[in-house]
Amino acid sequence: MSAVTAHPPATADAEAYRLMRAGRLAEALTLARQAVAGKRACSPAHGVLAMILLRLGRAAEADAVIESAARSGGGTGDAYNSLAHVSIALGRHERANALYRRAVELGPGVSRHWFNLASSERSFGRLEQAETACDRAIELDPTEYRGYLLRSELRAQTPAANHVEPLRRELSRPDLQIPARVLLGYALGKELDDLGRHEEAFEWFAAAASARRGQLAYDVAIDEHNVRRIIEAFPRGSWRVGEALGAGGSGGQAGAGGPGGGRADDSGRFVFIVGLPRSGTTLVDRILTGLEGVRSNGETDNVERALAAGAPGGPVEAGQGSLADYVPAADVDWAAAAAAYGRLADRGSGGGGSGSRGGGRVVIEKLPLNYLRLGAIHRALPRARLVLVSRAPVDCCFAMYRTLFGDAYPFTYRFEDLARYYAAYSRLIAHWRAAFGDAIHEVRYEELVSDPGRVGAALAAACGLEWRDSAVEVERNAGVCLTQSAAQVCRPIYRSSAGSWRRYRTHLEPLIAALRAHGVSLGELD
Repeated sequence: MSAVTAHPPATADAEAYRLMRAGRLAEALTLARQAVAGKRACSPAHGVLAMILLRLGRAAEADAVIESAARSGGGTGDAYNSLAHVSIALGRHERANALYRRAVELGPGVSRHWFNLASSERSFGRLEQAETACDRAIELDPTEYRGYLLRSELRAQTPAANHVEPLRRELSRPDLQIPARVLLGYALGKELDDLGRHEEAFEWFAAAASARRGQLAYDVAIDEHNVRRIIEAFPRGSWRVGEALGAGGSGGQAGAGGPGGGRADDSGRFVFIVGLPRSGTTLVDRILTGLEGVRSNGETDNVERALAAGAPGGPVEAGQGSLADYVPAADVDWAAAAAAYGRLADRGSGGGGSGSRGGGRVVIEKLPLNYLRLGAIHRALPRARLVLVSRAPVDCCFAMYRTLFGDAYPFTYRFEDLARYYAAYSRLIAHWRAAFGDAIHEVRYEELVSDPGRVGAALAAACGLEWRDSAVEVERNAGVCLTQSAAQVCRPIYRSSAGSWRRYRTHLEPLIAALRAHGVSLGELD
């Protein structure tokens, strides 16, 4: 008989992480506490414990774990890298940056530490430092393909300073796997576009998008169906603008207790910026956070978590199902959702918050996909300010097509998917416009970049904010930005992106035809 190889038991922190991923948070917490017991030096187990606490909604405890572990000293680069990851989720970006710096000090030969530091430096607008860190990550590990794409996005490439030939060499490797081919293809397309070599650029954008689409099990019909369900769930005339419906059939006002619970409705201090990705939502966010008393939580799942708290049958974990699985129910507890949102928003956690002037009395939520949830947001938070950012259809669709979003926005990698999704999105936005009227303030990207002072002042007035002309100097905004536009908003507002699709007109004829076939009005063409 052959000998059976015994596998060592999983460490307590590894098992805690597995249980956390499985949603068994209480069990995970017990094991994570055991894993850190008696440890005098900072360890990866502290990061696991902090993440579990955060998942349980115990942000203050998670923060305390990180502070204590960081002060304890010692440990490895992996330990500080783990603490930095959770710090970002807590919205503590300065601390995350310091922890990433500590990680590269302790693990200077670890490529991923340098990549993470590069991403952090970009979020603060320190683009030269970010490029240096990318270079180091690639030098240590030429297969750190995320670094190639990040590096290409940090600045406009020039004939004298670009990475076109190194990217070509990597892409010519016969053993290159699809994920690497996707990252490198988008990087090369972006650099060739910067150099004005549009024919070549499109070839690489198309190849990378096709490769990415081949990795996805996506059916745009499901999104079309969900949009129909949302429209049916929030029919026009089912409530008055600025007034929430009764929750749970009780006749009470949804959100009557206010976002904080037990006090007058103060939902007017919340601003929701929505719109398709690459439509200009980040730019709008940066302008508003240049005003007094405004703070942005960036792109978070706070709305989804808040709605889950008011779901029929009690709270559920955000992400367990489509929004359409629980929001349409007539017995949603909108007051509970409002209270939950207030707690989450005031915690200041999330995926890329900007700094504020004057303490952040007004709080921005800038997740583009919240356009699906405008009906639910308005019911739970009836005085919240709703800002819709729109961009000309072909321009917006091409901007999405040439961008790698990772796991988000799977409809962006094929023209037919883009056209069908954009048509469904247009129907939903038309429904919200009809239902809410002036409760939605719309910002058109082309007008914003053409006349930012006028459009910005109107936006501020719609949000109840005092305007200052300096707000349009977005390059001076010191806030953190973790979105795809992080490098772009380090520059003064520019017009060159508006209408950029025209440089690719021949290649985009199939997209234009598909949009028209699905009933999309092409204002820039019609």
